[in-house]
Amino acid sequence: MEYAFLTGTVLVAGVVFAVIAQWRDWRPPIVVAVVVGVAVRVLLLFTAAHDSWQPVDFVESFKPAGEAVLNGQDPVLASEGGWHFLPTIPYVYGILLWLGIPWEYAGRLVTVVADIVLIPLVAKLAGGPKASLRALQYALNPLALLVACIHGQVEPVALVFGVAAFVVARGPGPHDRAGVTTRVVARVRRGVTAYGWRASVYRVLGPGGMLRRALTPGPTDRADLKRACLAGLLMGLALCAKSWPIWLVPGMLLLLPHLRARVAALFMTGLVPLFFLVTLPVFAGTTLQQIPEVIKTIQDIRPIVGEWGWTPWFTGGNWELRADLAKFGTNLIYACVVGVIFLWRRADPIDMTTAILLIFMVVTPRLGAQYLLWFMPFLIARPTRFAWPAIIGGSAWAAYGYLYMTQFDVDTWWFLHSQWSRASIVLLPLLFVAMPWGRRVASRLTAAPDEATGRARVTSAV
Repeated sequence: MEYAFLTGTVLVAGVVFAVIAQWRDWRPPIVVAVVVGVAVRVLLLFTAAHDSWQPVDFVESFKPAGEAVLNGQDPVLASEGGWHFLPTIPYVYGILLWLGIPWEYAGRLVTVVADIVLIPLVAKLAGGPKASLRALQYALNPLALLVACIHGQVEPVALVFGVAAFVVARGPGPHDRAGVTTRVVARVRRGVTAYGWRASVYRVLGPGGMLRRALTPGPTDRADLKRACLAGLLMGLALCAKSWPIWLVPGMLLLLPHLRARVAALFMTGLVPLFFLVTLPVFAGTTLQQIPEVIKTIQDIRPIVGEWGWTPWFTGGNWELRADLAKFGTNLIYACVVGVIFLWRRADPIDMTTAILLIFMVVTPRLGAQYLLWFMPFLIARPTRFAWPAIIGGSAWAAYGYLYMTQFDVDTWWFLHSQWSRASIVLLPLLFVAMPWGRRVASRLTAAPDEATGRARVTSAV
């Protein structure tokens, strides 16, 4: 890589500036954060496009997918299985190539634009008085710059729709699940205090009770359903970019106010990928007989391990097809995610999502450096005590692979890779302690007397 020193200087300067901003509590206007983010991304986009080194998958997988769309072919089948996702992003690649934009720019333009849009979305996700600080810190995030500008991986596209779904699902104002739970419990307790258990059950289950009102739409419920459908649409688009945003769905659903809104959002989330699948014959030239083959190719994930975490210590730091390790690691992911959902069931849904994504990184048997971007918007928006050690550690590990290892020939690269992949195990404790352990409960219920009536009322304290 010819521009490694310049890129590394920009990344280090960005980290230093972000840490100083945290220390001095700088809160610039959102527009300043966006301008800074645009400036550094345009600079790195230009240098990466003119570099003689280009990522292998960027050239051999992403580009053929865009060319296939341009030629009226299915990108999954025409690129010989190089593209394992729905053709949503290859459609955009094809349009940019049709406009005559060189691939070195066109392939990165998609991810850079998405990453720029993420900057104000992180501020929206954070909320509160420090929202603009969080936007600036994401604008300078070194891993985001590497993935979007250097690698051209599509993680920012999946994230921009996923984070937008969270912002829409939460809605305007302080819509936190803990507050809703507090109000419901308060009503039940007031009913028990005033009428006894039998009357309180009637208030919940009887005609006109809480359950009937939850199932009967009202004027405000229609607005909730519209918001839920829009959130589901955005999450569906995230799944069209890549399959991993499935881990974001539980948090999005919990941000919605009631069951009907969650059902509507879940329906829309599944409908969008289905639309892109069934329209393949229209937009990608896929025959009806080829659709099962497309589905099989999308679902086919080879059990390649040895890049990250604990599996390189079983493979000598090299890539290997190890179905046994992949199966064990996949089952471990499912078990740990279930455990995280249980432990963070009373937490803010954003914190629960951060915990899910971080525990995935800790136990996964296979990972590309771009995967580490998954949790970055959430962890930056709502940082924990060890957030910045995890952010800097993950970014430094990825930068070593992107900037230093690419300076050498193939044999030297493989030698360095065996050490680099095994060294990633030191990051697992950092990611584990960076989980929002102190925020497993968003609020606690405390009894306080109501000065007007003298009765006990329920309040929440974070």
